[in-house]
Amino acid sequence: MLIDTGANATLLRTDLAKKLKELIYTAPNISLNTATGEKAEIHIKLNATIECGSRKFQHGIYIADITDPCILGLDFLQKFNFTVDLEKNEIRTVGEEIPLLSASVQHSKLCSVLAKERTIIPARSECLVQKFRELSA
Repeated sequence: MLIDTGANATLLRTDLAKKLKELIYTAPNISLNTATGEKAEIHIKLNATIECGSRKFQHGIYIADITDPCILGLDFLQKFNFTVDLEKNEIRTVGEEIPLLSASVQHSKLCSVLAKERTIIPARSECLVQKFRELSA
């Protein structure tokens, strides 16, 4: 789950929403502007239970074709009085501190890649390397 204070709304990726058994209602004709400036259509909105720390919160989530599984937006953080503390790397709500895991912590191995041919990998995407050879230093 990505916490994004720059996102006005909480979003869930379409394929994950289809797996939920929650009350779904059609959102009005809305689209959102992504951080890259692209437009993404909002398909539906659902009322879902979001588990954050030891608590559960009922919140309306918009369903859209996004890259991240879930984006926890400013609407959720403000509604439930969360505080984002980047110095302590945590979010806080009444009586609970929830540690944040940054993307840099998840990818602790640094590798260099030398490509035989030019390949453009778009931002916020992945590329599967079919074969590789480890070079000695």
